[in-house]
Amino acid sequence: MAVIDARGMGFEELGQRLRATEGDVVIDGCLGQRFIAAGMRERTVEIHGTPGNALGAYLDGAHVEVFGNAQDAVGDTMNAGTIVVRGNTGDTAGYAMRGGSIYVAGNAGYRAGIHMKQYQDRVPTLVIGGRAGSFLGEYQAGGLIIVLGLGNDGPIVGNFPCTGMHGGQLVLRSNCSGIRFPSQVTVRPASPEDMVSIARHVETFCSLFGYASDDVLDGPFSVVTPDSSNPYTQMYVAN
Repeated sequence: MAVIDARGMGFEELGQRLRATEGDVVIDGCLGQRFIAAGMRERTVEIHGTPGNALGAYLDGAHVEVFGNAQDAVGDTMNAGTIVVRGNTGDTAGYAMRGGSIYVAGNAGYRAGIHMKQYQDRVPTLVIGGRAGSFLGEYQAGGLIIVLGLGNDGPIVGNFPCTGMHGGQLVLRSNCSGIRFPSQVTVRPASPEDMVSIARHVETFCSLFGYASDDVLDGPFSVVTPDSSNPYTQMYVAN
């Protein structure tokens, strides 16, 4: 793999170098450069350091792996491909993503999965190994969010999860005791049928980050979906 030393580079120069380098690439010394791998297809980008906002924005099939933390808007509006973060992410991970997968080893900030959506067989997936901040799944319209809560003793989500949710699924490795959800969603224990799909994504997560999948799957899982009989029809509209 070709190596780019990003020390001292601005985001525009790094982006130009990345696009001018053929094949798979390792980026060393990354420190806050934005828009890395935006729109990329069919290649692997390995990042050592901390990429800036909008890592993998509009990603269209590439594999991006971060050996460290990532800042806000990881996978913003991505179409396809995979982003693996071997640390934590900032706010709005998976913003409006419409395909592909994001796997985060640690925690995610506020508004993870906001405006996620899906179309036909494109079902975006966001798997968070630790906890997620407030407004998780805000306005979610499709796709799958899984939060595993590994290494966390307290609640695995912050305040106001699923506000405005009207599609997709949120899965929590929790019995959801003490978590306050809006009245427009339904929370239920995962069924055996649910666990078939959940297990596939959890096993991928465990393979990536070195967990025993049997141990991770041996916990209570809850599924949150919109309540079609009580939709958000009047949230922001005057009567």
